[in-house]
Amino acid sequence: MSVIEYPMKSYIETERLYLRQWQASDFVVFAAMNADPEVMKYFPKLLSATVSDIIANKCQQLIEENGWGFWALSLKEGSDNNDAFIGFVGLNQTHAEMSFAPCIEIAWRLRKEFWGQGYATEAAHACLDFAFTELALDEVVAFTAVINQRSQLLMARIGMTDTQDNFYHPALESNHPLAEHVLYKITRQQWQSV
Repeated sequence: MSVIEYPMKSYIETERLYLRQWQASDFVVFAAMNADPEVMKYFPKLLSATVSDIIANKCQQLIEENGWGFWALSLKEGSDNNDAFIGFVGLNQTHAEMSFAPCIEIAWRLRKEFWGQGYATEAAHACLDFAFTELALDEVVAFTAVINQRSQLLMARIGMTDTQDNFYHPALESNHPLAEHVLYKITRQQWQSV
């Protein structure tokens, strides 16, 4: 699968959120988030500011080139944190080493003070809408470590189903506690009937 090109859209708007291009001011907040042990609990390690900036730059570049990707997430007006970066939600091509590649995944990571308020669910619904209506994808996948129940609950809330086809992440040793992953997916037909 080649990268799907889409004419640049400046942002996606939901009831409470903007999914937008990354700004320079997001980087330091993103780095702090990636150094937070609670946020990174189901990732192999905390990220240095340098590595975090590389990831943010890559997210920014892919949105610039393709018109979609892992969008920076910010609150709309009426909030004390207006336009503050609260994390990212978006779409990405999966790693080529994944057994189910090529495909498009949906993923998210939010600052912990914004957990439990439905922001990730709201933004993920908008991403699926974009994936199926604008990009005309046939399906979208999501995956996480087997022990990450919080993300699996969100996957179910947005209409995804567990494929029961667990796999070991190629970037981790098979005996690593986070190595075994669940694979969820949703098809366009399933999304239309939700």
